[in-house]
Amino acid sequence: MSETSLSLSFNPAGIELDRRQGLSRELYQALRLRVLDGRLASGTRLPATRDLAAALAISRNSVVRAYDQLYAEGFIEGAAPGKKLSTKVSTGMSTGLPTALSTNWLDLPVISSSKVIHSGALGRVEKNHLALPPSGPPRAFRVGVPAFDLFPFEVWAKLNAAFWRKPDLQQLCYGDPAGDERLRGMIAAYLRSSRGMQCSAEQIVITSGAQQGISLCAQLLVEPGDGVAIENPGYRAAGHAFAVAGARLHGVAVDSEGIDCQELNGLSDCRLAYVTPSHQYPTGVVMSLARRLELLAWAERTQGWIVEDDYDGEYRYSGAPLAPLAALDRQGRVLYVGTFGKVAFPALRLGYLVLPPTLVQAFSQRRAVDVRHSEVSTQAVMAEFMAAGHFQRHIRRMRRAALSRRNTLLAGWPRNIPGVGSLPSVAAGLHLTVAVDSQARERELVEQAASVDVEINALSGYWLPDSTTPMDQRAGLVLGFAAVPEAAISAALGRLEKVWRP
Repeated sequence: MSETSLSLSFNPAGIELDRRQGLSRELYQALRLRVLDGRLASGTRLPATRDLAAALAISRNSVVRAYDQLYAEGFIEGAAPGKKLSTKVSTGMSTGLPTALSTNWLDLPVISSSKVIHSGALGRVEKNHLALPPSGPPRAFRVGVPAFDLFPFEVWAKLNAAFWRKPDLQQLCYGDPAGDERLRGMIAAYLRSSRGMQCSAEQIVITSGAQQGISLCAQLLVEPGDGVAIENPGYRAAGHAFAVAGARLHGVAVDSEGIDCQELNGLSDCRLAYVTPSHQYPTGVVMSLARRLELLAWAERTQGWIVEDDYDGEYRYSGAPLAPLAALDRQGRVLYVGTFGKVAFPALRLGYLVLPPTLVQAFSQRRAVDVRHSEVSTQAVMAEFMAAGHFQRHIRRMRRAALSRRNTLLAGWPRNIPGVGSLPSVAAGLHLTVAVDSQARERELVEQAASVDVEINALSGYWLPDSTTPMDQRAGLVLGFAAVPEAAISAALGRLEKVWRP
């Protein structure tokens, strides 16, 4: 008997339909599965819709809809769906399918991910997996979170509603990958007045937060195998971005003046340095002017790049914020990374790069490959937020709040705790670091704090794994002081006093 004989290849009685589900969808899936696993061979005639409906005791319309879908997807061919004659399984279905589909593919074992051959890029991503930051409501003493409980959400909501009430239709089309023109102009004006940076809107590329800005620098300035200098201890997420791009990370020591340029000068293969000069993360050191000039001289001499992350530069508690490296750069070697996340709130995901003019086009084009452009309304609302003066007023309010919260922490900090050093002076930023005499003691203090719902980061976690610095010299406590109000800070300090006091 022929391989395509209906009596051998297709038995409607073998189809079981769950009448609690959509019958046409159930039938479509049953027939599709039989084609895929070879039970319905190429060329097999299917019964007329009326005959199959009678055999399965369902309506003819359900069969017609199932045949329609199979016909549209190419599983069956011949007469148009719903006709009585010549509907059959498409020619070549059995021979043209991959082995996994033509031979009981549902029964094949799942391939373990460990057996999949990875590319070098995938391997680097797995090795340099970026841990997610803490989620949930902020608590004392979470690092990297501003006082976003003070953000003027009502003002923001009104500006957002005004944008969507009557949007400019041109803004709803595909936008400039470099970002909203008005926002870029407002950022440039802000940086000229508050940072002394002589930059224009044309040098700015909007990003989805500082992390994307750092990642773009890694993608465009680093070739696999290149050496990249990063502060050690430092912002590990930046190191991950460069490592994923294929860089060989060189952890360079940080002293009381910032990154050690003498050590940097000894790295012959290094053409890029990532630094946080306004308030080093996590030690809190402010880079001296002499060290800034030395770093710029290194970049000029080696034709290298400096990626300057000014993540919390707005927060300086005596005098005006310091001029960044980018304001001192006369050779076009500094790429400045800025963010709104430390002034507004992290979930905003809005940052920017200030680039040497020769790099702007390449960065815009690279960003367009990833995301085309940033979300339109957030950019437009932030531009209006800045133009109307809300941004500057909010920064002043945030600076006062952070100062007050810092003072509450300094005044209430438990004294004379065994193994814990004295508190540093804190002239800038949103966090401070306290020395601890050993890594074992550091671990004990962090665990005790967590037991009373207090969040403290271990300084040892900010070092590169292959650091040569002795383990006990890496120990310390990193505390953010801006995330929660003064009353919550005082309450947390009281709980620490009880759990830490011997």
